[in-house]
Order: sequence, then C-alpha cells, then structure tokens
Amino acid sequence: MSHFLGGLLLLLTVLTTLPETAHARYAAVVMDSRTGEVVYSRNADDRLYPASLTKIMTLYMTFDALQRGKLRLDQKLPVSARAAGQTPTKLGLKKGDRITVRDAMFGLITKSANDAATVLAESMAESEAAFARDMTEKARRLGMRRTSFRNASGLPNRHQKSTARDMAVLGAALIHDFPQYYHFLSLEKFDYKGKAFKNHNNLLKKYKGADGIKTGYIRASGFNLVASAKRGSNRLIGVVFGGRTAKSRDTHMTTLLDKGFSRIEKMHPSVVPLPFDKPLQIALGQSHSKPAPIQVASAAAPLPVVTKSAVTHSHIRNVAVVNTISSKPAALKMDRIERTNWAIQIGAFSQMTTARNQLHKAAAQAGGILEGRRVNIEKAISDGKPFYRAQLVGFDEAEAREACSNLAEQRFSCFVVAPDLRLPNYIAQNSNS
Repeated sequence: MSHFLGGLLLLLTVLTTLPETAHARYAAVVMDSRTGEVVYSRNADDRLYPASLTKIMTLYMTFDALQRGKLRLDQKLPVSARAAGQTPTKLGLKKGDRITVRDAMFGLITKSANDAATVLAESMAESEAAFARDMTEKARRLGMRRTSFRNASGLPNRHQKSTARDMAVLGAALIHDFPQYYHFLSLEKFDYKGKAFKNHNNLLKKYKGADGIKTGYIRASGFNLVASAKRGSNRLIGVVFGGRTAKSRDTHMTTLLDKGFSRIEKMHPSVVPLPFDKPLQIALGQSHSKPAPIQVASAAAPLPVVTKSAVTHSHIRNVAVVNTISSKPAALKMDRIERTNWAIQIGAFSQMTTARNQLHKAAAQAGGILEGRRVNIEKAISDGKPFYRAQLVGFDEAEAREACSNLAEQRFSCFVVAPDLRLPNYIAQNSNS
C-alpha cells in the first residue's frame, strides 16, 4: 500500500509540474511602436532563448553597415568553412562560394538560414564570436539590458538569452532606424540557385496589416515570433516566446494583436526602454515607409512655458516646458534650456501629468543625483495623436550616463540624449535615418 501511495504521489507531482514547466518558456509583449506603450505583457522580463529571433539583431547590424557604406547590397561575400558547416536550416552554401549581401539577407529573412547569418557576421567582424560581442554591445545601446548574444544565428547556446520586452525594443528600432530596408522583412519568397524558399512568418499572408518581422525555434525555446502590423496610424509590435507549435503561436499572436488594436486607444501608458542611439525617432513613431508630419507644441498649464530659439522647418513649432527639479515640488522654478547640456529621457507618455509624475518619482528614488536638474516635458503630435517626452536636462555626458545607470537599477526606463539630439530640427531632418 505504501508503494502504491508513493507511486500515486509521484504521478500527481509529475502531472502538476509538467504544464508549469512547459509554460515556463512563455512570455509575450504587445507594444505601440509610436510611443513605446505596452498594451499587453506577460513574463516580459524573463530571460529566455531567442532562437532565430537573434537574426533580427544580425539584420539590424547589416542594415547599419549598409547605411554607413561598410557593405553594399551587391557586394559578394566569401563563404568560410565555418559558415558552410552550420547546421540547418541553411541555404546549403559551400566553402569557397560567394554570395551577395542581398542574397544572404534574403536567405536569412525567408529560410532563416544559419549559414547566411554566419557569412554576414564574418563580413562585419573578425569572427562570429567577435560579431556576437558587437551585437551585445549594440543591444545595450538600444536599451536591451537583459540580452546577451553568442552567435549571429540563434543556434543553441546556454548564455544566449533575451526577453520579450527587449525583442519588442529591437523590433521597433529596426523599423524606425532603417525604413529604407525594413520592407525586406515582408518578403514572402526568395529564389536562390533554382530553389524557392518561403518565409516562415505565416502572418504575412494571414493577418491584416502584418509586414514583418521574424520567427524562431529551437527545442529549448519553443516557437517564437516577433511580428509587426500597421492599421491606420497605429503600429503594434508583438512578441511571443515559447509557443508549443508554430500554428498555436501564430493563433496566439493574432489574438494578442487583435486585442492590442482594440485597446490601444483606451490603455493608460506603460513605457519600455527605448534606444540610446536614436530614441526620439522611435518615440515619435515615424512610419517605416514615409515620415509623418510632426508638430512640437507647448504642454498645457499649470506648468510655465519657455520658448526655445526659432528653428526653420515646415513641420516644426518649437516650444518646451522647462522647470527645475527638487525634492520639494513646490520649489520648481523656471529656467532656460541650454543647448550645450546633455539630457536623460525616462519615457514618452500619452498624458502630461503622467510624464511629470514619473519624473518626480524618478527623482525621489535616484538618491539625489537628479537634484537641481531641469525638467523638460515636450508635447509632440504624430499622426494626430499627442504624447509627452519626459526629460531631465543639465548634465554633462558622464553625469547623464551615471544617472541612467542609477535609474536602471531602480527599474526605470532611461536613455541618454546628446545636446544635438534634443533639437527638433534634428528630429525632423533625421526621421528617415
């Protein structure tokens, strides 16, 4: 009897823990790419295996190299023995072959070719391992603080982890930093040397407004997906980790995006980390195909308004809200923005009061490092919808980076804004960069 009871107890233990174990890989985020507001989140900061979602960063690095002239689309890249020896999925490249940057990218986008990923990595660094270090450094600069890369493909490595939130940030960065290349992610089929490779992202055909981004799978991760869809003026980035099958993952993503689009106008803001390099472009939510007109207007009372020096641009009116932060809010006083000052930004919010409250909350938890800094809340209108950038001004570069590091430890989103990045004419002129 005791053996029977012991066996029954063991069986019950297995039955109760198996679903939890399988579900432990699950995480999801749905984010408004215009503002960074999260409309759905589950296990968003759990570090999980990204699998071939890793290739999104490989593409980001490739697009960056193309934009800077370090690579050309028609440039032929050599295939090394290491690249040829990568495990499937792959294009079947042979050592000594040469493949254009364009074909390597298309093979990576559609077939999720591991050999093509290694070819691209080796074209931009001394080795794939060195490229992975560059990827991780870039991830940090984009605000992906819980992501570490070890290869360019996403093949299994126990140290290669990311989060649903980080992948949403990366997806938004890819769209807004490289609008001239993002349309490649909607490629449904790629013909190479007589073979046709179909895109693994089935949402491109099945979901209204879907135009990218990337699927991923290894046994340890389950079925992953980062997807982007645009309806009217709204664009959502959806991330799912840990699907049990590709079909169930796609069905779940469809449900999340549907709910996201229906709720996006009603949700209170919830901000995720935004890129360090070009944060304002993502905050402003520029279309990946055509830059939208942007107006920068003064925020409403009761805060006083200070007008900066005039900037000549057809889409810009240039007014900002400026105060000085103190541990006592009543002590706030008016001050002018100095163009030579560095700033930090802790988010873009749909309500000015939320932006102001978040700034004071950050100041209260920052151990005095923000004392005496000036508050800058700017109301921006994109596609007819307002949001408010919450900034603190008056740092040198080292102070700004120290402040952001301190706030990150307190679980605040934060990125550093150089003096020239704070000028509205920079935003307008570089919205397509």
